[in-house]
Amino acid sequence: MSFQVTKGKVYFIGSGPGDPDLITVKAMKVIQQADVILYAGSLVNPLIIERYARKDVEVHDTSPLTLSQIVEIMVKSSTEGKTVARMKSGDSGIYGALMEEMWGLQVAGVPFEVIPGITAAIAAASVIPIELTVPKLGQTVIITRASLRVPMKGSLKDMAKHANNGATLVIYTAIHVIERVINELKEGGLSDDTPAIVVYRATWPNQKIIKGKLSDIALKVHEAKIYRDSVIIVGPAANEDEVKQYVRSSVYDPSFNHSYRPWKVEE
Repeated sequence: MSFQVTKGKVYFIGSGPGDPDLITVKAMKVIQQADVILYAGSLVNPLIIERYARKDVEVHDTSPLTLSQIVEIMVKSSTEGKTVARMKSGDSGIYGALMEEMWGLQVAGVPFEVIPGITAAIAAASVIPIELTVPKLGQTVIITRASLRVPMKGSLKDMAKHANNGATLVIYTAIHVIERVINELKEGGLSDDTPAIVVYRATWPNQKIIKGKLSDIALKVHEAKIYRDSVIIVGPAANEDEVKQYVRSSVYDPSFNHSYRPWKVEE
């Protein structure tokens, strides 16, 4: 069934990690037909709007706005019969401050739809490149964050035990407090030799990839003058030397039978 953009509706769009080509076809169609666009100017690449939006589109940078101001613009525009594209960085379901905006629209009776996007964890893995779920080594990925100002239930110290048991941690909003991040992970049981990778602005032209261990990654980050827009990857997937010893997917192993390949294939 062909997707049709609806007037008087708000579309929450996951705008991806930065590369304008890394948005969905569905997101592109909404942006092309939108009458009003609200975007997080501090995070969303403006080239996406320049490339896909109409020349006469009404654009609002939400960086200096409050929640109530953002919701007010969306409600007013949609009730006037306009198509509204609310663009958020990455995927709006991952640290996208999505819920409170949806609630505001629900209270006002405004229809909306959420269009997913590529989150920073996936983008970072693709540019390194690594697989976050490593066969026989680590099949669990935990997306978490660190912050000085936003209260959190649980700490990175609590997350470290999962990394010790085969989980890979992808830590958002943490690069400006990387020393604290490292200390908490070590307090949780991770050693100085634990591999860590920092990816700055994955898929942007100025992206940077910093590889190290908990013992030296903070120094390398400071030397590279990285202070924001990064994810920190810690755990099995970041250990590229160990990954080479483990990786062979059972699904494609010639001795492994399954419903699509029920016979044994000779090597």
